[in-house]
Amino acid sequence: MGFLDKFENGVERVVNNAFAKAFRGELKPVELASALRREVDERAAVVGRDRTVVPNEFTIELSTADYDQVEAWGAEALADEFAANVTDHAASQRYAFVGPVTVSFSEDTEQEAGRFKVHSATVRGAVAPAANNAPSARHPLVDIDGQRYLLTGPITVIGRGSEADIIVDDPGVSRKHLEIRVTPEGVVASDMGSTNGLFVEGHQVPAATLLDGNTLTIGRTRILFWTGGEPDPDE
Repeated sequence: MGFLDKFENGVERVVNNAFAKAFRGELKPVELASALRREVDERAAVVGRDRTVVPNEFTIELSTADYDQVEAWGAEALADEFAANVTDHAASQRYAFVGPVTVSFSEDTEQEAGRFKVHSATVRGAVAPAANNAPSARHPLVDIDGQRYLLTGPITVIGRGSEADIIVDDPGVSRKHLEIRVTPEGVVASDMGSTNGLFVEGHQVPAATLLDGNTLTIGRTRILFWTGGEPDPDE
């Protein structure tokens, strides 16, 4: 349970939380979280039957004083918490993303302390959080150590390096280990010249066309694959 959940459930007051102390009582993290959720709701766009797309990239403009406080405390941890909160909210509302959810902070020298602005954009990426925990009619889904991702781009690279679309914390995985390519003929998984190879259903292969329910293994990491079926003609 994150600090935002604790605040909203009354388990712990934000004013006693380390995050809140970073703002010296002028600006509370729960206010920023609420603003992010409002931005998601207000920018939600229905693009097809049972599919509502929402922004996935957010920038919070802060005054110089608040920006410096956030940076000194640890902006990355706070941004990750906000991104997770946005993802949870999207799941509760059955919204869809077209790319990874990111939150960043920027400095506005003309902004008053304690005030802020939220900017958002819908930016397509290779993967997106699976807010509904199910493959869509347009995008296959993979489950990696309990984290589920929709494959929203034609090519997804999985590996240990920062250049991968999905980063796996596994020393047995190469920096760019596995490529998953979505084509009209099917979804193809290919080894990218890794050290330990690619296994599909326990068999080492250089490449394989994936079927619904297949299990892939790279290093000690197991990847479950599901296909979303045929695209909906209304989308």
